[in-house]
Amino acid sequence: METRSQRVRREDLLMFVNACFACTGQREFYSDGTGQAVSIGFLHQYVLGNYRRLYARVLACGVNHFNQGLIVTNLLASGRDVRPEDRAEENALVTRALASLPANRAMRVLLELRRRRVSNRRTRAIVRKYLMDAPPEVRDFRAVKYRRAFRAAAIHAHVPFEGELAGLFLRGFCERKFSTPLFEAFRRAHYAESAIYELPYSIAEGLAAKHGVRREVFLERIAPRLTRNERLRLQDASLEALGESFDVDWERLPPTRLASYVLSRPLDERRRRADELRDALDRAVARSVRRTGVRFGRVACVLDRSFSSAGSREKRNRPLAVALAVSRWMRAAAAEYTAFWTEPVDDEILVTPYGATNLVRPIIDALRTEPELLVVVSDGYDNDPPTVAGQALELAPRLCPGCFVLHVNPVYDADGFAPRSLSPDVPTLGIRDGEDIATLVAFARFARGAASLAELEAHLDARVRAFLGGPAGPEEPAPAKTADVGEAR
Repeated sequence: METRSQRVRREDLLMFVNACFACTGQREFYSDGTGQAVSIGFLHQYVLGNYRRLYARVLACGVNHFNQGLIVTNLLASGRDVRPEDRAEENALVTRALASLPANRAMRVLLELRRRRVSNRRTRAIVRKYLMDAPPEVRDFRAVKYRRAFRAAAIHAHVPFEGELAGLFLRGFCERKFSTPLFEAFRRAHYAESAIYELPYSIAEGLAAKHGVRREVFLERIAPRLTRNERLRLQDASLEALGESFDVDWERLPPTRLASYVLSRPLDERRRRADELRDALDRAVARSVRRTGVRFGRVACVLDRSFSSAGSREKRNRPLAVALAVSRWMRAAAAEYTAFWTEPVDDEILVTPYGATNLVRPIIDALRTEPELLVVVSDGYDNDPPTVAGQALELAPRLCPGCFVLHVNPVYDADGFAPRSLSPDVPTLGIRDGEDIATLVAFARFARGAASLAELEAHLDARVRAFLGGPAGPEEPAPAKTADVGEAR
């Protein structure tokens, strides 16, 4: 049996992991960005101060990039508090997490360390490793694309500029000539329009404006240099300027990213391209399911498409995109699957935010199918009528014996320091992307209180080993198959 302190420790850690999956510090439908930042900032400091080793190990749990960056920053800013026996593991986790972040996120972390004047020996070593130990082509690309942040971080960490980096950062385009092709293209692009198209789009765009290049000419010639995300973002711009959209490599897009793109398209375009978009989304989901090896039995999903699923200006349609990705993912992974939206929709590709949050009717309809697993995807604001959905979920074991119920929430509640719950008797987990649903089903036994602190720490041990590249070990949980759902009950 757990002691009281162990139970509190387990609950605090689970609350923090939940928050780190859902919170991005941005405005949500029901709360502003300031409240989000204050709430998650307090939670980080609380867990850091009380459970530093577990705080560092959360980096291996797959939490979102915003919270990974906060954890790395806070750990480096308080290095003197780390215990000697934990130092090696913490250094390895921080180094690995920083390297795995997207370059723009990592550069924000380095600039935040500079703003907070964190320049201890460990921080300087980690920053030097990130900036200089990357493969030469990656390092050179970062040096050009993020040149101001790269230069500021290197100077703050006392990192000497090696080779032609010195000329790039000290003399820039005024240098006579570079032997590094990317540096030379950057130098020549200040004088010759043709060199613009050898640069990354984000840099070339500003130089194209300097040379007065027409938008349609620039987009046509820079197209081969665009990344997959830039191609998605510029679909409307290319259609307006060139009369056609850029080709997108659907095979490389993860399900939730692709779902967000689908929902960003006007309804008329979605109707016209319904087969293409549906096939692309289902192929992305099938790749994800194959990678996890997860299979479920009889599954029902209750999916919130109320008006609040439109998200906010910073996260437009994000809650709805997660619900759509979860639905398609479960459809591919389950032997039998049924989806119940809060407002019925004939084709999920055409789903839009609509109406109030009426979860009761779809929950009852879902229980009538006698599922083994019932997943509710909602922001937790049940208002038609209020609080009744939670009562229906509490009755689920009696209405459908053997059914395990899980609520996943893509929205962080700043006031509650965790994703909002529909019922205290139903485990609620924050969700980052729809494809994370398999991990969350396996994690639900911890949220339900069916596993002890020792089991949770063993799970973290396995995640840390996998994150750092070592063998998973016997504590690594099996894929979240139907049998695991029964164990969670």
